[in-house]
Amino acid sequence: QVYLTESGGGLVQPGESLRLSCVSTGSRHRFNSMGWYRQAPGKDRELVALISDGGTPNYEDSVLGRFTVSRDPVRNTVYLQMNSLKPEDTAVYYCNAILRIGGREGNYWGQGTQVTVSS
Repeated sequence: QVYLTESGGGLVQPGESLRLSCVSTGSRHRFNSMGWYRQAPGKDRELVALISDGGTPNYEDSVLGRFTVSRDPVRNTVYLQMNSLKPEDTAVYYCNAILRIGGREGNYWGQGTQVTVSS
């Protein structure tokens, strides 16, 4: 069974930074991609950033230049460095991992970590 565990959320003021971490357990294979989604109250879950096994990142437009996604593919760990945080970044942030083996795809989620940006 694959488990993803996020950490690093919290309450910060606008302009400050946070670093989220996501550690995986239970997989003997490297994930094809890992990343972060977020869900604000009353809104749908949205993609924040993804990074492929080869290290290619993709970002949601509103976080470009402020957030950086990185991963340790050997340890199946992914990070999200969030700088210049804004109140609109407030949401629950979820770690996601995708594993494709033998034509089958596993899509895994963490439980989420709360990020609140407020003065």
